[in-house]
Parts: sequence; structure tokens; C-alpha cells
Amino acid sequence: MSTVKNGDFVQLHYTGSLTDGTVFDTSEGRTPLEFQVGGGGIIQGFNDAVLDMAVNEEKKVVLEPDQAYGQPRDDLKREFPASMLEGHQIEVGQQLRFSSPQGPLSGTVLDIDPEKFVVDFNHPLAGQTLEFMIRLVGISDKPTQPQGGCSPSSCSAGCDSCR
Repeated sequence: MSTVKNGDFVQLHYTGSLTDGTVFDTSEGRTPLEFQVGGGGIIQGFNDAVLDMAVNEEKKVVLEPDQAYGQPRDDLKREFPASMLEGHQIEVGQQLRFSSPQGPLSGTVLDIDPEKFVVDFNHPLAGQTLEFMIRLVGISDKPTQPQGGCSPSSCSAGCDSCR
């Protein structure tokens, strides 16, 4: 029986939840998630969890923050002048998209006052212990699906292109 090794493309279904049972993402009811093991673009703990799995195998994996999105970092909280909003109204908790030299970034508004607003660019799951139920449905030597899809659990730390 073949098992997953680095370089393989895997197709799987997953459900990601927080330790309190809150589901933050699932592939159930959708096309299976596909990625290349060891190819980057997915959180390290999730990548490592599928190594040595066989087709139709299921497993539960618990990822501490250092295996997922890391701990929240204060240096990823930034102040901006209120004038930058050019009169647009924003709310605490709202997601904003910004352009950066590395591409688009999303951040969560933490605070607003007449002079400035504060945005948190940490991944929303930073600092969280994540639990995944994984069911491997395929292993191949090349992609079986059109590439370019993304989900929160398939993004590497700092990636917010999924949002």
C-alpha cells in the first residue's frame, strides 16, 4: 500500500476546529483540498501530519501555535492616520485589505479614534491550538485539480490571500 511522501500531491478532506469545538474551516461538501507535500503554501504541522498516511486513512491531529500560525506578534499591529481612510467609515473587527510590496494583505481593525486607526496583521488563528480531522482520499505524482485554490488551513503563516 502506498503512503504519502514528500513531493506527492495529496487530495484530502479536513475539518479544522478550535479546542472549544468551534469549526473554522472544512472541505466537506466541496472538492477535496489538494497540495504538494513539502511544497510550501500550507501550514507546516498540517503538511507533516499527512506524511506516511495511506488512502482512506483518517486521523486527528492537534497543532500547537508554533506548528500552525505562530503566536501573535505586536510588531504586526500598525497605526495609520485616519486621513488615510479618505472619509470611508470602518468598524472595529472589520477586515481591511492593503497593498504591499509582497502583495495584498488583510488586517483586522482593532481601534479607531479621530486621529488614527490600528490594524492587526496577525493571522486570525495566530496563538490558537488547532485540531484537524483529516481523511486522505488520493495520492498522485502530479496535480489532479486546477491550481490556485486556497483555504485558511492551506495557507502558510502570514498568508491571507484566502480571505
